[in-house]
Parts: sequence; C-alpha cells; structure tokens
Amino acid sequence: MYSLLMHFFAWVMRFIALFNRKAQLMVKGQQQTERILREGIQKGEQYIWFHAASLGEFEQGRPLMERIKADYPQYKLLLTFFSPSGYEVRKHYAGADVICYLPFDTPGRVHRFLDLARPVAAVFIKYEFWGNYLKGLKQRHIPVFIISSIFRPTQLFFQWYGAPYRRMLHYFTHIFVQDARSEALLQQFGITNVTVTGDTRFDRVLDIQQAAQEAPVVDAFVHDKAGNKRFTLVAGSSWPQDEAFLLPYFNAHPEMKLVIAPHEIHEAHLAAIERALSRPAIRLSQVKEASDIQEKECLIIDCFGLLSSIYRYGEVAYVGGGFGAGIHNTLEAAVYGVPVLFGPNFQKFKEAKDLIAAGGGISVANGQEFAAQMDRFQSDAKALSIAGKAAGQFVQQNAGSTARILPALMAQIQSA
Repeated sequence: MYSLLMHFFAWVMRFIALFNRKAQLMVKGQQQTERILREGIQKGEQYIWFHAASLGEFEQGRPLMERIKADYPQYKLLLTFFSPSGYEVRKHYAGADVICYLPFDTPGRVHRFLDLARPVAAVFIKYEFWGNYLKGLKQRHIPVFIISSIFRPTQLFFQWYGAPYRRMLHYFTHIFVQDARSEALLQQFGITNVTVTGDTRFDRVLDIQQAAQEAPVVDAFVHDKAGNKRFTLVAGSSWPQDEAFLLPYFNAHPEMKLVIAPHEIHEAHLAAIERALSRPAIRLSQVKEASDIQEKECLIIDCFGLLSSIYRYGEVAYVGGGFGAGIHNTLEAAVYGVPVLFGPNFQKFKEAKDLIAAGGGISVANGQEFAAQMDRFQSDAKALSIAGKAAGQFVQQNAGSTARILPALMAQIQSA
C-alpha cells in the first residue's frame, strides 16, 4: 500500500509540475540524480549519505556534516534534498562532495539510487521517514540513523492504525532524539535504540553568530546622523499575515526603525509592503551609497542569506510564520541576546516553547498583543534587558548536541 501511495504521489507531482515552478524544479532535478551520481561518486571511496528535506533540515544537519569532514577526512559526503527550497539554495555547498535531489520513494528508484550511491551509512535529519529507502538500507546492511528527531503522541506512528508506518522506525540503526519525552514514547512501542542528544540547531546558530557577516548598510541604517543607535525591530521571514499588524504599528511609532526581511521576495510581495508603509522606506538592493539611507525609516531586505546576521542589529526580533503553517527559526534571532516575538502557531516547535519558558520568547495572538509587547519593551529597559539575556542564555545552555552525536554515530559506522 505504501509503495502504491508513493507511485501515486510521484505521478501527482509530475502533473503539478506542468503548472507549478517549484514542482517542476523537483521533477527535473530528480531526472538528473542518476547522472550526478554516476559522474560524482568515486569508486573506492566511502560515502556517508546525509538527507535533508529542505533548507531548514540542512542547517540542522550542517554542524554534524562539517565535524565529520574535519575529524574523519577518510569519508566523503553525499547530500540529498527533497525540496527545491533546499537544493536550489545549497546545490553548490562546498562541505559535501556530491549533492543531488532524492528520487521519489518507490522501490525501483530506491534500488537504482542505492546501487549508484553505495553509501557506507545514511543519516536522515529530524522528520525524514521514507519507508522504501529505510527498508532498502536495512536489506543491504547499511547503518542508518536519524538525528535531532522529535516524536509526539499525535504522530501517525503511534496511532492504533499506525503499525505499518511504525515499522519504519525499526529500520533505524540508532535514533538520536531531542528530548526525553521522545525517548519515552519510542520505548513504549519497543524501540529502545534511542539516545537523547538535543538539537543540533543550537550548535548551528552559534556557528552562524561567530561567523556573522558584517552588514555596514544595516549598521548605518540603525544609527542616526549623530551616531546614536535607534530602537529597531528586525522582522525576519515575515508573511502578509504578520505584516498586517507589523507595518501599521511601525507607521504609528516614529521613534523606532524597522528592518524587515520578508519570507518571499518576489516583486508583488515587496510592492505590497511598500504600499502599506507611510514612512520612508528603501530596499537593500536600491542602496548605492550611504546618503541613500539617511532619511529612511524602514529597510526592506530583498535578498537571501543575510537574515541570520541582521538580527543582531535589533533591540527586538519578530520571527514570522506563526499565523500560518508554523514559525520560522527563532534560534537565529535568540542567539544574539534579543527577545523574540512570534505568532500563535508554535506548538510543534519545541525550541519555541522552551524559549518562552526560559523568558526569551513571547507569542502574540494578534496585533493588540504585539503592540502591547512592543510598547513594554520600548518603555521598560529592564524588561528588555532581562528578556534578551534570557534568550541568549537559552541558546548557550542548549548547545553541544553535535559533540554528543558524533562519537556515537561514528563508532557505529566504523564497526558496521
């Protein structure tokens, strides 16, 4: 039944690709996978295969990949993505030796992929459960792991009808989970090859902080002509639902500045943001010299790759997505020691719930709650400082997952 569903899914995606660019990129990219593997995989070399669904999972697995490259240079890395939002951004990532799309999870495609890739081990990141790939790896006696995973009772595996899907979990050689609740849940179902190691994203955001790019335009923007720092909100990965109250608040508060990095930077979205602003704004791409930003109050980041470095210029951060499918990466902001605001759809994000508990994160259900928190932080320097310090300490205290996973992972790979 599962394989039939995968065949149907593959057919649906090919149909959608006729009308949807993202699906088209995926389908065309998968058609290149066998060629990339034939040309890239070198005979006699040992490849550890990492699979990330998209960009977020890649960032989660990146600290472990880079530690393996540094500490175990005898291994090469094969990196696969399922989503174009991961592959198209990181297809030239220098830390991996071969990068390609992962073909759909049907038996024939799985066997061809494994025949060409010939990995000595496979590492899936967080939520990647592909039954035929896992079964194929198990049949070939290739150790397979999942890292930074998290499990909840509501997931399909743990329902009364979930036994066929729960079988996938038994294919893993070892499961590295984020918390003790996940470990206990798995043990209830007889899955004991589990270790609590935390979330590698904490290590990744610390790496990003230490290597943060200088952004002289942003630095100049958040200071006035006399060189004094203005109170600044940095809004990252915003969606229209977020902007519906972010922008009116900004319009009504001339004492503050706004740096906004929308999640989608196509022209229609950027133009909509500009129409909603009543104060002077400029896109980053339009800044040619320092004088261009002297009279501007809002800076729109219309490119990718800078957000994780820009959060440090704000007194407060807002992370978008919480009025849609779910919030984006709150840790990228918290690492700089600033309080982090976000919308109400955060329940599936352990780090966001824990950030709230630590005092560094605040969920707002609507524009009124957002305004109340912003007013508080602008008027109460002590409250701002306490929340920001709590956010930074939260990240520091939860780092170290990579160092816990690496020796256990490599010991099992080398003994296989």
